[in-house]
Amino acid sequence: MTIAPEGRRMLRIEARNAETPIERKPPWIKVKAKMGPEYTQMRGLVQKEGLHTVCQEAGCPNIYECWEDREATFLIGGDQCTRRCDFCQIDTGKPAEFDADEPRRVGESVATMGLRYATVTGVARDDLPDGGAWLYAETVRQIHKLQPGCGVELLIPDFNADPTQLAEVFGAAPEVLAHNVETVPRIFKRIRPGFRYERSLDVITQARAAGLVTKSNLILGMGEERAEISQALRDLHGAGCELITITQYLRPTPRHHPVERWVKPEEFVELREEAEQIGFAGVMSGPLVRSSYRAGRLYRQALDARG
Repeated sequence: MTIAPEGRRMLRIEARNAETPIERKPPWIKVKAKMGPEYTQMRGLVQKEGLHTVCQEAGCPNIYECWEDREATFLIGGDQCTRRCDFCQIDTGKPAEFDADEPRRVGESVATMGLRYATVTGVARDDLPDGGAWLYAETVRQIHKLQPGCGVELLIPDFNADPTQLAEVFGAAPEVLAHNVETVPRIFKRIRPGFRYERSLDVITQARAAGLVTKSNLILGMGEERAEISQALRDLHGAGCELITITQYLRPTPRHHPVERWVKPEEFVELREEAEQIGFAGVMSGPLVRSSYRAGRLYRQALDARG
């Protein structure tokens, strides 16, 4: 029996993944730290107040740019997810008890940091009767209450595409409703066994029908083919998706899915141009792009496109 670092028995797929050593990154996968005045002030504030952001804890390569723009990302619902995706660093297990005060604390953190735009994401909470819908919705309400004028982007699980649960989330009126498809249909079940490709598209369609700005993400380098990426972009746009980010998969640990290929910067440029031609209102495409990268700017592009 193989044991994972946190002490649990390793899944068969994790043991199989671990047989492939961590890949060496190509030269274009590197970040130059640019510590501007807004970033420096934010870092000092976060340290002083003991605040927690995904930006820091996940070691996001874009923290310098996002904090300079007064944007940050928060994780809600705990650190244990009820589902497992083969690319995701968050552990799968029994989640912590429901914390009804978490939305207020996140709102206070956003206000303390003086953010202009906040992205809120979280784990899947299939253990809760509403799948965590209230938690997501209340976090939006608290941010809008405690930091008026701050845009909120919700990056949600699929809530099994349940119209009642989604209506709870949509009713909080986030500026952007994001749900990430992440990969193409052929390998979707292997990479995201707890999700369904068509169901994810349905979530986006329901969000657009509710009048929300919609967004998704595709991760490259997990075994997809070039033509499949193009089809996924068309599927997303056809489902009502307005904003898209396209990223390079970076393997978190040996237990996760091996990197199948390193996508060259030129291909990301080609994909950005293709997505724009398909009709997306805003596109971010690059090796170090993440789904919340320059989120406020993409939101403004969606507003401009809507007129």
